[in-house]
Amino acid sequence: MDIKLPQLAEGVESGTVVNILVSEGQEIKKDQAFMELETQKAVGSIPSPSTGTVSKVHVKEGMEVIVGQVLISIDTGAASKTSTSESTSSAANTVNLLKPLKSQQTAVDGAPTERHAENFHYESGSGVAPPAPPSVRKIALQLGIDLTRVRGSEAGGRIRLPDIRAYIQHLQEMAFQELGRSARPAGPVAAPAAPKETIDFSQWGPIRREKLSPLRRTVSRRMVESWTTIPKINQFDEADISALLVLRKRHTAAYEKKGTRLTLTAFILLVLARALRKHPSANASLDEAGGELILKDYCHIGVAVDTDAGLIVPILRDVDKKSLLQLSRELQDLTDKTRQRKIGIEELQGGTFTISNQGSIGGSHFTPIIYAPQVAILGVGQGQSKAVVVDGKLAIRTMLPLCLAYDHRVLDGANAVRFLRDMIAGLQSFDEADVKIK
Repeated sequence: MDIKLPQLAEGVESGTVVNILVSEGQEIKKDQAFMELETQKAVGSIPSPSTGTVSKVHVKEGMEVIVGQVLISIDTGAASKTSTSESTSSAANTVNLLKPLKSQQTAVDGAPTERHAENFHYESGSGVAPPAPPSVRKIALQLGIDLTRVRGSEAGGRIRLPDIRAYIQHLQEMAFQELGRSARPAGPVAAPAAPKETIDFSQWGPIRREKLSPLRRTVSRRMVESWTTIPKINQFDEADISALLVLRKRHTAAYEKKGTRLTLTAFILLVLARALRKHPSANASLDEAGGELILKDYCHIGVAVDTDAGLIVPILRDVDKKSLLQLSRELQDLTDKTRQRKIGIEELQGGTFTISNQGSIGGSHFTPIIYAPQVAILGVGQGQSKAVVVDGKLAIRTMLPLCLAYDHRVLDGANAVRFLRDMIAGLQSFDEADVKIK
């Protein structure tokens, strides 16, 4: 029986083998983890679907694998022949989904096998766009694909990612056919663009090369996507957290007795959730293809965590419905799991807003990059003692640097200023009743 890499999550089609937990000849039980795989920013285990003996390990640690690729084979005894036949057939189908189109039929991740009609055009009586999830609309926008020309395979003509792939393959086939029919041009053919020059740094001294980890490649790809597709504006301000620090010190021991830490980030989370309720546009996503703003009635906040492997952003869910004690506990648990690389991929998805707090490592003002498809992110630096004027008198206060980076397609400057002012007001006048453990 061949065990292949399953579809782990939407948009996740590959991963890197971190650990192989079994060896050939070893007995394995159903649901026993036989491999740890790093996908995007998460490390998770792959369980065995059946009990048997490992007959072959097809991959090695550090190898990148794709959905449908055989990972290990196990001998399940009497049922082995049937299971292997079914699994091999399934694996073959999955591999075929990843190959370029070679005939008039396509089979891409379960997409319809009939050829896309050249004259297909989606029509709606109300004039609305074809039904498709935001992720598909975004890809179509980036690739310049008219979704009204794509035949959706789900109920109601809903378009999935495999439908986009099938449509692209159909266009490729048409282009190759046209190329074969076309005569060679009489005029001179433009030379292909020269490849980007590779710099030989070793001519100036010794160098070392380190392969980028899957996590670093994921971060790099997402940051480039954000930087090149979102018109970002940065709004700077400071909050006087002197009174808040006194409040925190007063209740630290009580929280420690409950087995958790009372951190500044927990206070920020509570204030941020209230600000997002007041300013729902900051808790939204933009559907450009559909011409709509998606306003979310839930508040799932990502918290950037610095790990040895790189920056990871786990999600705290329903922040607006939780007390400061609950947030402190969940924040501590989630941070510990993230640093130990025990975070699941589902715990990295679905965020509506993100906090990046560099205060613990001494950072001051900085400009964070928006975590698409979110429309804003809050950068927090380290509180610093400054001389400020309070009630007409000079005083030394602890000032917290803040930066709100926002998508100018969704939020205007005035919206950003009001949002930050509400954040500052919440931090500067935090109600002690919200800190007390009930």
